[in-house]
Amino acid sequence: MKHKCRDYQAEDVEAIMEAWGEHRSTLYVAATGLGKTFVMAEIVERRLPKRALLLAHRKELIWQARDAFLRRDIEVEVEMGELSASKSMFTQAPVVVATVQTMASGKDDAKRMLRFDPMHFGTLLYDESHHSVSAENKKIVEYFTNGNPDLKVLGVTATPDRADEEALGQIFECVAAERDILFGVNNGWLIEPEQLMVHVGGLDFSHMRTTAGDLNGADLSAAMESESAIAGVAMPTLEAMFGLPQNTLLDKPPSEWGAFLMAQAEPKRTIVFTVSVNQAEQLSNILNRVVPGISSWLCGKTSDDERSKIFSAFGSGSVSALVNCGVTTEGYDNPAVEIIAVARPTKSRSLYAQMIGRGTRPLPGIVDGKESKEQRLDAIASSPKPKMLVMDFVGNSGRHKLVTTADILGGNVSDEAIEAASSKAKETECKVNMKQLLEEEEQRLVEERLKKQMLDEAKKARMVAKVRYTSTRISPFDVFELQPTKSRGWDNGKALSEKQNHMLMKQGIDPKDMSYSQGRQLINEMFRRWNGKLATLKQCALLNKHGYKTKDMTMKDASTLIDALAKNGWKRKDFDEVVKGFK
Repeated sequence: MKHKCRDYQAEDVEAIMEAWGEHRSTLYVAATGLGKTFVMAEIVERRLPKRALLLAHRKELIWQARDAFLRRDIEVEVEMGELSASKSMFTQAPVVVATVQTMASGKDDAKRMLRFDPMHFGTLLYDESHHSVSAENKKIVEYFTNGNPDLKVLGVTATPDRADEEALGQIFECVAAERDILFGVNNGWLIEPEQLMVHVGGLDFSHMRTTAGDLNGADLSAAMESESAIAGVAMPTLEAMFGLPQNTLLDKPPSEWGAFLMAQAEPKRTIVFTVSVNQAEQLSNILNRVVPGISSWLCGKTSDDERSKIFSAFGSGSVSALVNCGVTTEGYDNPAVEIIAVARPTKSRSLYAQMIGRGTRPLPGIVDGKESKEQRLDAIASSPKPKMLVMDFVGNSGRHKLVTTADILGGNVSDEAIEAASSKAKETECKVNMKQLLEEEEQRLVEERLKKQMLDEAKKARMVAKVRYTSTRISPFDVFELQPTKSRGWDNGKALSEKQNHMLMKQGIDPKDMSYSQGRQLINEMFRRWNGKLATLKQCALLNKHGYKTKDMTMKDASTLIDALAKNGWKRKDFDEVVKGFK
């Protein structure tokens, strides 16, 4: 049975098709759990009978994609290792899925990708395309695009590093759509993460080197593999798994921990990310010494058979903790996971988002079929998995800015609010609702800025008391109650078109000092208002001046209120009273 597109997926498919109308290549950014594979399958089905090639760098992603096409009754072949897709025009399947490692294998004049004629394909898809920026992977994309001028290219990725954005912008001509974790949480498609900062005594990152934008692997391994660090991860993880307050086990001899924990409720399914294989093995062994059989560990060298057994045991719940080094960051889906323990501190937003994304999926059957976000949010709240927990193990980070859920849930919140929220979370030993904390810190900073602005204005007024006129420049972001969007790397160097500039200026907005991203943000907001018949910029500015909130006020209500204010000598009146009086 074919699954129906979610509303945003349908919009994103249309956005991708529209982007291909003007460009040859486009990028689709969507957080883990929002259905990137589903969107790719929908795109391929739309473009049949044009043949499609899907590239990915992990076997798990290959099998996921294959299953997605088979569910749609689309024949698919795999090019990976000993598996080969047909080259014949008469027997070839409409879809080929292949690993980039397989396609890049062989000598320069006999690369495996040379088996395929680029002219036989109409669509090239690259899953987890943040990997496409490497020189070897770019060669594969270039082989197919240079060999077929009509080929359309789609890159798909979850939240990329800011450093990756500019590089991706050099490969993909535009971004068709972006859906981050915050979008998924706010609209009831993903589970909201709670944050728990666990302070591990003696853990010090301040002296560590930075290599390729992240903490140096050897330095980090040495710190996290120490006996005290592993113990500092093990005890809080067990307490969280069994739903106990922090430091509950401190009051009991370690020899009694196992019996005490097994007398509690069933442990929550937990994925622990480590920096090294040694750390993963040691940590899993400690967990098993406390509660026999509670944990399994795996790494990149774990055999396929053993990996399959471990995933099966974890999937069924017979094993509750999956400790891994670099295995489940991509291509592993298990909605039953409720806790993500990040025993691998990082400066990479992309890596961190991939890790916590393993726990943000709601349980099966909870949200699909619910028409409104309110229904979905209610369904999640009343489900056995209303929240998921992210545990960060922190110490002295010194000059290093380590990523937390504040960076992932920040959306367009200011950097100051993100830093303030992270600092407050580190000061407490309790679980923190990071989304709420970010909103509170942003509001506090806004109020502080407004207070400072009012004081500055008062000071200026005293200085220019004899001047009989004032000049006020309004901020459209303030009027529309928008936080200016952060510029993305792939938008660097781009400028608004003459038509877009004219559209803004016609509304009294000067785009001169805005970034491309901010100009697009305002244009999108204006279209939202036009389509929803909401108050115009001029109406909002006038009503804001008199203390009214206008974010979702209709144009008709704004007009009614302005008329009433004018008749009342511009003295403020209660909005409900005004509307009632005019009906």
